[in-house]
Amino acid sequence: MNAVFSDGDLVLMVDAKGRRYLVHLHSGEKFHSHAGSFSYDEVVGSSEGVTVRSSGGQVFRIVRPTLGDYVLKMKRGAQVIYPKDIGPILVWGDIFPGARVLEAGLGSGALTMALLRAVGEQGSVVSYEMREEHASQALANIKMFLGDCPNHQVRIADIYDGIEETDLDRVMLDLAEPWWAVPHVASSLRLGGVLLTYLPTVPQLEKCSDAMRAGGFAFVETFEVMHRGWNIDGRSVRPDHRMVAHTGFLTVGRRVD
Repeated sequence: MNAVFSDGDLVLMVDAKGRRYLVHLHSGEKFHSHAGSFSYDEVVGSSEGVTVRSSGGQVFRIVRPTLGDYVLKMKRGAQVIYPKDIGPILVWGDIFPGARVLEAGLGSGALTMALLRAVGEQGSVVSYEMREEHASQALANIKMFLGDCPNHQVRIADIYDGIEETDLDRVMLDLAEPWWAVPHVASSLRLGGVLLTYLPTVPQLEKCSDAMRAGGFAFVETFEVMHRGWNIDGRSVRPDHRMVAHTGFLTVGRRVD
Protein backbone atom coordinates (compact mmCIF):
# COMPACT_ATOMS: atom_id res chain seq x y z
CA MET A 1 0.00 0.00 0.00
CA ASN A 2 1.63 3.21 -1.23
CA ALA A 3 1.57 6.33 0.94
CA VAL A 4 1.00 8.42 -2.21
CA PHE A 5 -2.42 8.35 -3.86
CA SER A 6 -2.67 7.07 -7.43
CA ASP A 7 -5.36 7.21 -10.09
CA GLY A 8 -8.05 4.63 -9.29
CA ASP A 9 -7.30 4.38 -5.55
CA LEU A 10 -10.13 3.88 -3.07
CA VAL A 11 -10.08 6.72 -0.51
CA LEU A 12 -12.08 8.00 2.45
CA MET A 13 -12.92 11.72 2.49
CA VAL A 14 -13.94 13.25 5.83
CA ASP A 15 -15.33 16.78 6.10
CA ALA A 16 -15.11 19.16 9.08
CA LYS A 17 -18.35 17.76 10.56
CA GLY A 18 -17.14 14.17 10.37
CA ARG A 19 -19.26 13.16 7.36
CA ARG A 20 -17.54 10.39 5.44
CA TYR A 21 -17.44 9.65 1.72
CA LEU A 22 -15.95 6.48 0.19
CA VAL A 23 -14.88 7.16 -3.40
CA HIS A 24 -12.44 6.11 -6.12
CA LEU A 25 -10.00 8.70 -7.44
CA HIS A 26 -10.37 9.21 -11.20
CA SER A 27 -8.14 11.74 -12.93
CA GLY A 28 -10.07 14.33 -14.89
CA GLU A 29 -13.22 13.89 -12.77
CA LYS A 30 -14.61 15.81 -9.79
CA PHE A 31 -16.03 15.04 -6.36
CA HIS A 32 -19.39 16.75 -5.73
CA SER A 33 -21.23 17.30 -2.47
CA HIS A 34 -23.56 19.84 -0.83
CA ALA A 35 -20.40 21.76 0.14
CA GLY A 36 -19.15 22.21 -3.43
CA SER A 37 -16.71 20.29 -5.56
CA PHE A 38 -13.01 19.75 -6.24
CA SER A 39 -11.00 17.85 -8.81
CA TYR A 40 -9.55 14.44 -8.05
CA ASP A 41 -6.40 15.71 -9.76
CA GLU A 42 -5.74 17.72 -6.58
CA VAL A 43 -5.51 14.46 -4.64
CA VAL A 44 -3.71 12.11 -7.06
CA GLY A 45 0.02 12.31 -6.33
CA SER A 46 -0.51 13.67 -2.80
CA SER A 47 0.36 11.86 0.41
CA GLU A 48 -2.21 10.19 2.64
CA GLY A 49 -3.74 12.65 5.11
CA VAL A 50 -3.79 15.56 2.65
CA THR A 51 -6.49 18.23 2.97
CA VAL A 52 -8.41 19.68 0.04
CA ARG A 53 -10.76 22.68 0.02
CA SER A 54 -13.94 22.47 -2.07
CA SER A 55 -15.39 25.25 -4.19
CA GLY A 56 -17.81 25.94 -1.32
CA GLY A 57 -14.99 26.41 1.20
CA GLN A 58 -15.40 23.04 2.94
CA VAL A 59 -12.18 21.27 3.97
CA PHE A 60 -11.86 17.52 3.41
CA ARG A 61 -9.19 15.29 4.98
CA ILE A 62 -8.35 12.34 2.72
CA VAL A 63 -6.97 8.96 3.85
CA ARG A 64 -7.15 5.33 2.81
CA PRO A 65 -10.08 3.54 4.47
CA THR A 66 -9.37 0.99 7.17
CA LEU A 67 -11.31 -2.27 7.06
CA GLY A 68 -13.63 -0.85 9.72
CA ASP A 69 -14.25 2.28 7.63
CA TYR A 70 -14.93 0.23 4.54
CA VAL A 71 -17.33 -2.22 6.22
CA LEU A 72 -19.52 0.63 7.47
CA LYS A 73 -19.66 2.42 4.09
CA MET A 74 -19.63 -0.41 1.50
CA LYS A 75 -22.70 -1.58 -0.43
CA ARG A 76 -24.70 -4.28 1.32
CA GLY A 77 -26.63 -7.19 -0.08
CA ALA A 78 -27.24 -8.59 3.40
CA GLN A 79 -26.71 -7.43 6.97
CA VAL A 80 -23.03 -7.13 7.90
CA ILE A 81 -21.17 -8.21 11.01
CA TYR A 82 -19.96 -4.95 12.55
CA PRO A 83 -16.30 -4.14 13.31
CA LYS A 84 -16.91 -4.36 17.06
CA ASP A 85 -17.73 -8.07 16.61
CA ILE A 86 -15.23 -8.86 13.86
CA GLY A 87 -12.24 -8.18 16.13
CA PRO A 88 -13.36 -10.59 18.90
CA ILE A 89 -14.31 -13.18 16.27
CA LEU A 90 -10.74 -13.18 14.93
CA VAL A 91 -9.26 -13.48 18.44
CA TRP A 92 -11.69 -15.93 20.06
CA GLY A 93 -11.93 -17.88 16.82
CA ASP A 94 -8.11 -17.94 16.84
CA ILE A 95 -7.72 -17.19 13.13
CA PHE A 96 -4.03 -17.59 12.34
CA PRO A 97 -1.81 -17.27 9.24
CA GLY A 98 -2.11 -20.41 7.13
CA ALA A 99 -5.41 -21.55 8.66
CA ARG A 100 -8.04 -23.42 6.62
CA VAL A 101 -11.28 -21.61 7.45
CA LEU A 102 -14.89 -22.21 6.42
CA GLU A 103 -17.67 -19.67 6.89
CA ALA A 104 -21.43 -19.69 6.25
CA GLY A 105 -23.11 -17.46 5.17
CA LEU A 106 -21.14 -14.99 3.17
CA GLY A 107 -23.46 -12.02 3.74
CA SER A 108 -21.95 -8.80 2.37
CA GLY A 109 -18.36 -10.00 2.86
CA ALA A 110 -17.38 -8.01 5.97
CA LEU A 111 -16.16 -10.97 8.02
CA THR A 112 -14.75 -12.66 4.92
CA MET A 113 -12.33 -9.79 4.30
CA ALA A 114 -11.08 -9.94 7.88
CA LEU A 115 -10.65 -13.73 7.63
CA LEU A 116 -8.71 -13.44 4.36
CA ARG A 117 -6.34 -10.88 5.81
CA ALA A 118 -5.84 -13.00 8.94
CA VAL A 119 -5.11 -16.33 7.19
CA GLY A 120 -2.74 -14.69 4.69
CA GLU A 121 -1.68 -16.05 1.33
CA GLN A 122 -0.79 -19.46 2.79
CA GLY A 123 -4.25 -19.94 4.30
CA SER A 124 -7.64 -20.35 2.67
CA VAL A 125 -11.27 -19.34 3.20
CA VAL A 126 -14.30 -21.22 1.84
CA SER A 127 -17.65 -19.42 1.98
CA TYR A 128 -21.01 -21.21 1.79
CA GLU A 129 -23.86 -18.98 0.64
CA MET A 130 -27.33 -19.95 -0.56
CA ARG A 131 -28.27 -16.72 -2.35
CA GLU A 132 -26.37 -15.87 -5.52
CA GLU A 133 -27.25 -12.17 -5.32
CA HIS A 134 -25.68 -11.94 -1.86
CA ALA A 135 -22.59 -13.77 -3.08
CA SER A 136 -22.25 -11.43 -6.08
CA GLN A 137 -22.42 -8.28 -3.93
CA ALA A 138 -20.03 -9.75 -1.34
CA LEU A 139 -17.48 -10.71 -3.98
CA ALA A 140 -17.68 -7.22 -5.47
CA ASN A 141 -17.06 -5.70 -2.02
CA ILE A 142 -14.13 -8.02 -1.38
CA LYS A 143 -12.50 -7.30 -4.73
CA MET A 144 -12.87 -3.54 -4.29
CA PHE A 145 -11.02 -3.62 -0.95
CA LEU A 146 -8.61 -6.56 -1.27
CA GLY A 147 -8.32 -7.12 -5.02
CA ASP A 148 -8.22 -10.68 -6.38
CA CYS A 149 -8.11 -13.39 -3.68
CA PRO A 150 -7.17 -16.76 -5.22
CA ASN A 151 -7.29 -18.39 -1.77
CA HIS A 152 -11.02 -17.62 -1.45
CA GLN A 153 -13.64 -20.04 -2.75
CA VAL A 154 -17.41 -19.50 -2.76
CA ARG A 155 -19.90 -22.38 -2.82
CA ILE A 156 -23.52 -21.60 -3.69
CA ALA A 157 -24.84 -24.33 -1.45
CA ASP A 158 -26.82 -25.03 1.72
CA ILE A 159 -24.42 -25.99 4.50
CA TYR A 160 -27.32 -27.75 6.28
CA ASP A 161 -27.03 -30.39 3.53
CA GLY A 162 -23.38 -31.11 4.29
CA ILE A 163 -19.79 -29.84 4.01
CA GLU A 164 -17.43 -30.98 1.27
CA GLU A 165 -14.22 -29.86 2.98
CA THR A 166 -12.40 -31.92 5.62
CA ASP A 167 -9.60 -31.31 8.11
CA LEU A 168 -10.62 -27.68 8.61
CA ASP A 169 -8.95 -25.57 11.30
CA ARG A 170 -11.77 -23.14 11.99
CA VAL A 171 -15.49 -22.80 11.15
CA MET A 172 -17.51 -19.56 11.46
CA LEU A 173 -21.32 -19.75 11.22
CA ASP A 174 -23.54 -16.71 10.70
CA LEU A 175 -26.80 -18.62 10.19
CA ALA A 176 -30.34 -18.55 11.52
CA GLU A 177 -30.27 -22.21 12.64
CA PRO A 178 -26.61 -23.24 13.05
CA TRP A 179 -27.51 -26.20 15.25
CA TRP A 180 -28.55 -28.11 12.10
CA ALA A 181 -25.01 -27.67 10.74
CA VAL A 182 -23.18 -28.76 13.92
CA PRO A 183 -23.02 -32.50 12.97
CA HIS A 184 -21.52 -31.59 9.57
CA VAL A 185 -19.03 -29.24 11.22
CA ALA A 186 -17.99 -31.93 13.69
CA SER A 187 -17.20 -34.26 10.75
CA SER A 188 -15.23 -31.63 8.83
CA LEU A 189 -13.34 -29.90 11.65
CA ARG A 190 -10.07 -31.37 12.87
CA LEU A 191 -9.70 -32.36 16.53
CA GLY A 192 -8.95 -29.23 18.53
CA GLY A 193 -10.48 -27.06 15.82
CA VAL A 194 -12.67 -24.08 16.74
CA LEU A 195 -16.33 -23.52 15.89
CA LEU A 196 -17.72 -20.01 16.39
CA THR A 197 -21.32 -18.94 15.79
CA TYR A 198 -22.93 -15.50 15.59
CA LEU A 199 -26.58 -15.25 16.66
CA PRO A 200 -28.87 -12.31 17.54
CA THR A 201 -31.38 -13.87 19.98
CA VAL A 202 -31.36 -15.86 23.22
CA PRO A 203 -33.57 -18.78 22.01
CA GLN A 204 -31.21 -19.30 19.07
CA LEU A 205 -28.13 -19.29 21.21
CA GLU A 206 -29.66 -21.76 23.69
CA LYS A 207 -30.34 -24.29 20.92
CA CYS A 208 -26.90 -23.75 19.42
CA SER A 209 -25.03 -24.21 22.72
CA ASP A 210 -26.95 -27.40 23.49
CA ALA A 211 -26.22 -28.79 20.01
CA MET A 212 -22.51 -28.01 20.32
CA ARG A 213 -22.18 -29.69 23.73
CA ALA A 214 -24.07 -32.75 22.50
CA GLY A 215 -22.20 -32.86 19.20
CA GLY A 216 -18.59 -33.28 20.28
CA PHE A 217 -17.60 -29.75 21.36
CA ALA A 218 -16.11 -28.73 24.69
CA PHE A 219 -15.23 -25.43 26.39
CA VAL A 220 -18.41 -23.91 24.95
CA GLU A 221 -18.88 -20.29 26.04
CA THR A 222 -21.03 -17.37 24.94
CA PHE A 223 -20.56 -13.61 25.23
CA GLU A 224 -21.54 -10.34 23.56
CA VAL A 225 -19.57 -7.17 22.86
CA MET A 226 -20.66 -3.61 23.71
CA HIS A 227 -19.00 -0.58 22.15
CA ARG A 228 -19.34 2.80 23.88
CA GLY A 229 -17.38 5.78 22.61
CA TRP A 230 -16.27 8.73 24.73
CA ASN A 231 -16.35 12.44 23.96
CA ILE A 232 -13.09 14.12 25.03
CA ASP A 233 -12.92 17.87 24.47
CA GLY A 234 -10.58 19.64 26.86
CA ARG A 235 -11.91 19.19 30.39
CA SER A 236 -15.25 17.96 29.08
CA VAL A 237 -14.94 14.18 29.27
CA ARG A 238 -18.08 12.07 29.10
CA PRO A 239 -19.46 8.95 27.42
CA ASP A 240 -21.23 9.42 24.10
CA HIS A 241 -25.01 9.70 24.30
CA ARG A 242 -25.30 6.80 21.85
CA MET A 243 -23.56 3.45 21.87
CA VAL A 244 -23.48 0.32 19.73
CA ALA A 245 -24.95 -2.13 22.20
CA HIS A 246 -26.29 -5.60 21.39
CA THR A 247 -25.77 -6.83 17.84
CA GLY A 248 -25.19 -10.54 18.34
CA PHE A 249 -24.00 -13.30 20.65
CA LEU A 250 -20.71 -15.08 19.95
CA THR A 251 -20.59 -18.75 20.95
CA VAL A 252 -17.29 -20.58 20.67
CA GLY A 253 -16.24 -24.19 21.31
CA ARG A 254 -13.48 -26.72 20.54
CA ARG A 255 -13.98 -30.05 18.81
CA VAL A 256 -12.78 -32.89 21.05
CA ASP A 257 -12.54 -36.67 20.86
